[in-house]
Amino acid sequence: MTHRRESSMSIAKTAGIRPGYRLPAAVLTSLALFAPYAAFADEPVVANPPLLKALTPTVQPPVQETGSEQPRRLNLLSLPRANELSPGVAREVYFDLNIQYVNGWIRNPAREKPGEIKYDKVQLRSYAQGDGKPAKPTEPSTQWPKEGSTVYMAPEIEAYPGQTIRINLNNNLPRDPSCTAHGPDFDVNKPHCFNGTNLHSHGLWVNPAGNSDNVLLSINPGVGFQYEYNIPQTHPAGTFWYHTHRHGSTALQVSSGMAGPLIVRGTRLPTPTENGDLDTLLKPYGATAFPERVLVFQQIQYGCRDAQGKIKKDAQGRYVCDAGDVGKIDGYDQFSSWNTSGRYTSINGVVMGSLTKARAGEIERWRMIHGGVRDSIALVIRRLANDAPKPAGLKAEETQQYVDKYCTGPKLEMPLVAADGLTLSKALVRQSVTFQPGYRWDALVVFPEAGDYCVINDVKVADTVDHAVPSARLLGLVKVEPGVHEPIKSIPQYVESKLLEATKANMPADVQTKIGDELRSGLKLTSFEPHRTIDPSEVIGTQTLVFDISAGAFKVGTNDQNTQPYSPTRIDRTLLLGSVDKWELSSKVGSHPFHIHVNPFQIVSIIAPDGTDVSKDGPTADPFDDQFRGMKGMWKDSIWVLNQSQNKDGTVPPGRVGKYIVTFRTRYERYVGDFVLHCHILDHEDQGMMQNVRIALPDGAGGVASAHH
Repeated sequence: MTHRRESSMSIAKTAGIRPGYRLPAAVLTSLALFAPYAAFADEPVVANPPLLKALTPTVQPPVQETGSEQPRRLNLLSLPRANELSPGVAREVYFDLNIQYVNGWIRNPAREKPGEIKYDKVQLRSYAQGDGKPAKPTEPSTQWPKEGSTVYMAPEIEAYPGQTIRINLNNNLPRDPSCTAHGPDFDVNKPHCFNGTNLHSHGLWVNPAGNSDNVLLSINPGVGFQYEYNIPQTHPAGTFWYHTHRHGSTALQVSSGMAGPLIVRGTRLPTPTENGDLDTLLKPYGATAFPERVLVFQQIQYGCRDAQGKIKKDAQGRYVCDAGDVGKIDGYDQFSSWNTSGRYTSINGVVMGSLTKARAGEIERWRMIHGGVRDSIALVIRRLANDAPKPAGLKAEETQQYVDKYCTGPKLEMPLVAADGLTLSKALVRQSVTFQPGYRWDALVVFPEAGDYCVINDVKVADTVDHAVPSARLLGLVKVEPGVHEPIKSIPQYVESKLLEATKANMPADVQTKIGDELRSGLKLTSFEPHRTIDPSEVIGTQTLVFDISAGAFKVGTNDQNTQPYSPTRIDRTLLLGSVDKWELSSKVGSHPFHIHVNPFQIVSIIAPDGTDVSKDGPTADPFDDQFRGMKGMWKDSIWVLNQSQNKDGTVPPGRVGKYIVTFRTRYERYVGDFVLHCHILDHEDQGMMQNVRIALPDGAGGVASAHH
């Protein structure tokens, strides 16, 4: 293991980790195991996202006083001198993040012949490591790097509970008059300000106002702004993400790849009276490493335009770029059906790449994020046939033929341990994992034997925004090397045995018996749950929400009759700090992923048109609506609100056609301020499917406190 640690340290140095800061052993192992893009010269490799470089603080540094051995501060004399939360974990971390045009390449297998790797030339708005310079409007470069050398993947941000994260966001995009030139008839729900931006820390439980997770700001070209996230000491560890959220251009920027992982790492061990972080159980012990992959799924729907400004397409409606063209994302006419566009879902910016260095029998933690704009993903892993050719030269829809012919092994069972970054009360073992836009799932993935495995998007009708005919498209391959174990007969039993070993190695003696009993009872993770279950007796009020598309507008309301488009000057809901509400969600037209900022919620039920609660698990679980199975009692920040229409082949049961009712409970804790809820099909959000929410201080008499000046 020595060579692995040494290479990890060198990667950490490259990533800008300051000397003297010690990375956790699990992180060092993962960095070495997934060193970027090193395996195959002729195949793109899916590496973990690069870490965003942490900067040495430059605000109010100590200065040496002449003749004094101790530095003194010029200001903030009472500032604590302690600069670490724990060994190796800084109390405050500074990041510099630029937004700029990046010229590069995206693989397009539709152009390939056997043995070839072909790329399309593209120019996209992107996040990039900052250089400490102030923001400056900058026109795109006319130079391109070497073909195939660019990966459109935002860097990963790491944080810890109790830490203050400061991010200098510098908008270096060219000037955009539509960000400021608003006349009296200006329609805020018409896409605009494509070069304006802001930053959303999706899923973080932090302040929504001021310079924290404030998405009501517009950071225009040439403007820099420092976001400050004061992460509470009680914040859950988990898989979160960040992305742009400027109303009017959110979809256009996120679809360009402007989305990155934000991982909150936990070091809190469970005690007899307090729960801990799952990270502390999944620490390396002995020869077991629990390596980690962070996987961001993206749908970059770039296009090339003709002289009349129309997107170039072939006879089948697939997007095409001719020689000399540059693919761009520059209009909302590009957000048509993903399936017919012929584009490919990428993983960490790589199209149909290989995940390498997996070993049979080694449990990996996959932190998976749907960072796309609108289309669903149903992740399935199958063993690839030994005689299968390399998947080159396949049009997007033709990858299903490849899957049907060569990806023929049994579906791999994947124990899910977290949803939307929040550890589950019990691992859910699934052979298919459905991602709606904004969803995250953490899975413990183990391959029973060496060989190549297919990573497949096996979507079903009920899962998709456009109710497309089911398809199974290849996303990439996993290269699994031989391990040092007996063949695995049962993945859940094998995972249980390894977690029991980890309990003895990593957990305090006074909780080992409790955690062991929980794991033996169906892989329960009770000692690592981040939130206390909301009892029905806590509920004080009820909120209702309806999504709607009518009269050419995207709307939200409290019932079918009062839906309306977004208005930045209207507060749609005022909620009281400290209160607990039950919410009921439905969709009048179409299906939509609901997302609310700040406070997570706990699913109570998901009721199909025929009255079936499809959120149940176990023997009474419903086979048709598999994406909802086991969600009862689950904590999340995003949920699919389904209005199921019949598909072309008539396979939807009659009792499942129509509105589904999602019910959840939520607490409004700690923070007051204004924020939003919205549909996470981001072009819907940009065009009006959003509401302003205010959490206000109660006045003590059943109302809202008002300020006096």
